[in-house]
Amino acid sequence: MPDEVKPNLNESPTHDSQLAAESIASGNEKAPTVDFDADYAAAQQFSVSEVDRTGQGEAAAEAATAPKYKTSNPQETKTEAQSTGNPDDYLELAKEVGNSNTEGVTSVSDDLVKQALEKGERKN
Repeated sequence: MPDEVKPNLNESPTHDSQLAAESIASGNEKAPTVDFDADYAAAQQFSVSEVDRTGQGEAAAEAATAPKYKTSNPQETKTEAQSTGNPDDYLELAKEVGNSNTEGVTSVSDDLVKQALEKGERKN
């Protein structure tokens, strides 16, 4: 069902649109009508190309998105930290974290290091 466009003179952003709105309001020109259902149906026909409706479209898309260069497959590596039981290793790590400007923790006190060492000690 077509909807009639009703111009509002107060909302005309340009001089041309204001003149068109005045012409429609005075009856000199007919107000344009918009059929949303017909426009939507026409848009649906243009949303998919003819090539995409066949098997050629899938092949063309595959060829267009195929990589141009061969890439190597990454190899998975496992790294395990060796437990030394040496408190100096923990102290060095805490100093490295404390000197980092990009991390959330920027200062490590001696008390914090002692607490970390106590929590990290093995309990036999």
